[in-house]
Amino acid sequence: MGHLNTLISDLALILVVAGVTTLLFKWLKQPVVLGYIVAGFLVGPHFSFFPTVSDLANINVWSEIGIIVLLFSLGLEFSFRKLVNVGGSAVITAAVIVVGMMLLGYAAGRILHFTYLDSVFLGGMLSMSSTTIIIKAFTDLNMRKQKFTSIVFGVLIVEDMFAVLMMVLLSSIAVNNELEGSELIYSILKLAFFLITWFLVGIFVIPTFLKKARRFLNSETLLVVSMGLCLGMVVLASYAGFSSALGAFVMGSILAGTNEAEKIEKVVQPVKDLFGAVFFISVGMLVDPVILTQYALPIILLSLVVICGQILFGTTGMLISGQPLNVAVKSGFSLSQIGEFAFIIATLGMTLKVIDGFLYPIVVAVSVITTFTTPYFIKMADPASKWIENHLPERLSFLIDRYSANASTVQVENPWKKVLGVYLGKIALYSTILIGILILSLSWFIPMIEDVVPDSWGTTLGVVITLAVMSPFLWGLAMKRINSRKLMSIKENKSANFVPLFLMVILRFLIGLAFVVYFLSKVYSQRTGVLLGVVLFVLITLFLSKRLQRQILSLESRFMDNLNERELRRTGKKNNLVHNMHLAHMEVYGSCEFIGKRLADANIHRNYGVNIVSIKRGNKRINIPKGDSRIFPGDLISVIGTDEQIQRFLEAVEPEDAGTDAEEPEIHFEFERIAIPNDSSLIGKTLAQSGIREKDSCLVVGIEHADGSFYEPTADFLFKKGDMIWIVGEKEKIGAILS
Repeated sequence: MGHLNTLISDLALILVVAGVTTLLFKWLKQPVVLGYIVAGFLVGPHFSFFPTVSDLANINVWSEIGIIVLLFSLGLEFSFRKLVNVGGSAVITAAVIVVGMMLLGYAAGRILHFTYLDSVFLGGMLSMSSTTIIIKAFTDLNMRKQKFTSIVFGVLIVEDMFAVLMMVLLSSIAVNNELEGSELIYSILKLAFFLITWFLVGIFVIPTFLKKARRFLNSETLLVVSMGLCLGMVVLASYAGFSSALGAFVMGSILAGTNEAEKIEKVVQPVKDLFGAVFFISVGMLVDPVILTQYALPIILLSLVVICGQILFGTTGMLISGQPLNVAVKSGFSLSQIGEFAFIIATLGMTLKVIDGFLYPIVVAVSVITTFTTPYFIKMADPASKWIENHLPERLSFLIDRYSANASTVQVENPWKKVLGVYLGKIALYSTILIGILILSLSWFIPMIEDVVPDSWGTTLGVVITLAVMSPFLWGLAMKRINSRKLMSIKENKSANFVPLFLMVILRFLIGLAFVVYFLSKVYSQRTGVLLGVVLFVLITLFLSKRLQRQILSLESRFMDNLNERELRRTGKKNNLVHNMHLAHMEVYGSCEFIGKRLADANIHRNYGVNIVSIKRGNKRINIPKGDSRIFPGDLISVIGTDEQIQRFLEAVEPEDAGTDAEEPEIHFEFERIAIPNDSSLIGKTLAQSGIREKDSCLVVGIEHADGSFYEPTADFLFKKGDMIWIVGEKEKIGAILS
């Protein structure tokens, strides 16, 4: 009971203080995340003039949940398709940043007379920007929908993947004083295997499960199910040796392609806000004024290294990947901090006892300082970009623009490159599935069957069931035809060299045979595996071809439908009605051009050719809406039309550039009762003649005469001396009416 009281009292303290500080920072028009950091410092153990949190361990657990929920929410906005689209720029930029910052951090460490291993680990700590901090800063500044942010998020996710490899690299250097190449390659293959497996299983199973359970999913159950899936993936990722944040992001990106993605975002939002706040408060608790004073010079120097280095390498990486100068500069300025992963690397070094203890508090201080400055640098990015564009030499500016234009132009591609890419992709996909089946069978399934069924019968039964499960994927790997337009163009070219195609077919066949032989050799002897494997593989691929073809095509179709479920709902391409007509479902954005209009006045059918058959607003559904029905932001509408009609209408309902504008200033409306002065220009005019609504954007809701009588205003109402008017509008505009 005492532990419970400590937990509640600590949470009450940090939330009350955080509430006050964030209100103050909002009033000062400063980013909210800075208010959380200040609140954390005030309630932390290093500030003695204020009540202090009793149990830091509880706060650390809650802050870790905050990181998980923030990354899960990011994944919900960053679907697998988006990740692929920004993949090239993200990988190149992340590689430039990580390599550049590791070298710069090592050099800074040596300048500060740190040891060799201290400097190596310092380079690793300074090379990773903080996903959590950037997400929060973009949210506070209302920049989540801008073009460059999706690329920044891609860089952050790739950096998280690099972080897994960096842990192996640093551990190898610390223990062996050299880099173990085989261990690093194993980690890369392991990461790729688990990522592909997670996406394949998740996309195949989860959308189908949500579709079956849809009628039971209200807000409460959807929150429980989605958070259960998120934390389940976190456990799997941690068990496999990866970060919990990576697991949370993967599950979010899987759910991002489902029909329930928008609902999940809404129900998870309060959880994200609460636990995210606790995370940033916990960062503020790490601020120690004594450490800041004692190591002031290294902290200041390393903070400058982080800010300048991340901006330089981030911008350079974006330019190399073909992004325009404006996008590159904004991205570089957004990445100018280090975060939670620096603490993880520091903890690793201390656990291995290869770095000095003073390095940890220095890195914590640098992280807090750069967290504090991040929102300001993000705000500075646009003016800095314009300044650079104005002062850049014309020749260099021309070269950057031309390079960016060439990089974004679709190049004429060698057809063989495309065809071989498709073949290699299929080999990687089916090989990953088969490896997963073999691991499960050899480590768990066959031993379990042998425990239940005695003697050799259990082994035989386990082998038969495993081969039955493997068979459609073996056929897909070794025998499935590749349907590609590029391949057809090669076949139509009589002078083409078909040797690469022939070799690829042989390679697929041999890889499939190798899986069967390996499996049987592990269960029986090597000789039995080879002899029996060849016979069974020929039987599977040749004699069962038609049945296996139907199975694999059905599995592929279901997988692709699940992967594109959200897009298919919007475009209706899977909802064929008659001829080429489809039923599509889409959400109305706030920037839609016919918001608030009656359907009769919007001329939707005349302009776009589609027919609206349903409008869902909250829990209310309007089927076959009449002409006087209106459309409002957030409505889910169902329409019928052709592919072209639906696509044109979709661009109007869900504009691509929705939400990309800068943050609008917050406008406060007042409701006031004011007296009309005796010399007011309103006296003797009607309400319609006054222009209060049209010119001043204010609304008169009531008029009180001097005798106390009250009237609801009409257009022909005449203003008189002594009238009191009840008016709604901005305070400045209300004052201007009577001046």
